[in-house]
Amino acid sequence: MKHSAGENLIGPWWGGISLNNPRSLCPVPSQRHLGLLQPLIRQGAPGIPGTSALHQRQRSSKAMASGAESPSVRMDSIPSPSEVATQLEGGEDFEVLDEEEDDLSELPPLEDLRAAPAQAQSPADKEEPSVPEAAGEPEITQDEWLDVLGNGLLKKKILVPGPPGAERPRKGQEVTIQFKMMLEDGTQVEEESSLTFTLGDCDVIQALDLCIQLMDVGETSLITSDSKYCYGPQGSRSPSIPPHAALRLEVALRMAVDGPDLELLSGRERIALADRKRECGNAHYQRTDFVLAANSYDLALKAINSSSKVDISPEEEGELLELRVKCLNNLAASQLKLDHSGAALRSCNMVLELQPDNIKALFRKGKVLAQQGEYSEAIPILRAALKLEPSNKTIHAELSKLVKKHAAQRDTESAMYRKMLGNPSPSGLPAKCQAKGPRSIPWKWLFGATAVALGGVALSVVIAARN
Repeated sequence: MKHSAGENLIGPWWGGISLNNPRSLCPVPSQRHLGLLQPLIRQGAPGIPGTSALHQRQRSSKAMASGAESPSVRMDSIPSPSEVATQLEGGEDFEVLDEEEDDLSELPPLEDLRAAPAQAQSPADKEEPSVPEAAGEPEITQDEWLDVLGNGLLKKKILVPGPPGAERPRKGQEVTIQFKMMLEDGTQVEEESSLTFTLGDCDVIQALDLCIQLMDVGETSLITSDSKYCYGPQGSRSPSIPPHAALRLEVALRMAVDGPDLELLSGRERIALADRKRECGNAHYQRTDFVLAANSYDLALKAINSSSKVDISPEEEGELLELRVKCLNNLAASQLKLDHSGAALRSCNMVLELQPDNIKALFRKGKVLAQQGEYSEAIPILRAALKLEPSNKTIHAELSKLVKKHAAQRDTESAMYRKMLGNPSPSGLPAKCQAKGPRSIPWKWLFGATAVALGGVALSVVIAARN
């Protein structure tokens, strides 16, 4: 493969985004990118034509969109971006830890699958809503609000229309937006003057990802969204979003260009793109959005595995291999959380093909096989993982649990086989029968057998004498 190395990804499709701040593309606790513009209508935002002329209209739109005040809640359950950046930089995403010592900063841990988090939803519940097609536009109410999904939870209103002939962006394109975010009471939580991301890749909250597909280039819109399409029940520490908080976003769509050709990316660009998708997956995983996490890891693997028309140095090949292992391991963890055991087993096997002694893959493969009741296969795999890291308490506990389950399974199977064959269990035999052993054979049977043997010998002697 051919590649040319570079330190920054600054080009027409990256919108000037530097690799030094990869978190700017992901709107979750480990990414700073969900800001909004300064009040577009009240004071007039530079660079957005016509905003100062809509002072009165903005006030009325805010009054219509505002609801009950959101309580001020500290989000101590989710690490700050600086903490996540420090803990996820360099090496593996997470360490193999005892479950009692799991830390949200190490994603994902060697999890216990006995009970998924209460806030995790099934794949059907978490699937990204589809944007209505042009032929079936959502109904527009009298106050010009567009009900995007038809459930009243996500609405969009045009503040400044795009120029005549402007086109809407398509999924897979790189879009650049300027936006600000507010709580329902009008409190501004963050602002971003230029944010570039891939539309439809779940790099941002769903409210943005869905509504931008319905905007023309050059358009400025007001978006109101339920927490379901923003930060959900967890909220966020950065930006500071309370749990279950509905949001208002004022967004200006600046540019939409075609996404990168993966075959033409240099080694450094390919690594940076895949690592950004992986970080978004880590953030989704931390928020228990396991469907979106699996999607981000899959996109990272697509960037890593695609063919290339440029040279890649041996060092870059090594980095891509390590990144692929990380993404496959994290993908397996997400699939386990979603109870997709078959897919998780395939992901683990792919890791073990690349690194046969990968502890995380061995552990998760053992967990999958145990879930499927294959204790005889799971136990040797966990023993191999424990041999590689004898001090690991999580593997110790899991192995002990499986050994006990396997013994109980064998006892149950033995009892079932005896019952099928009509043989009573040893404990069900009468005491008189249980006391009988090889030495309790009646003497009459022993005497009879001896007589038969002696008779046979005598007969043989007689026959021999006659001959």
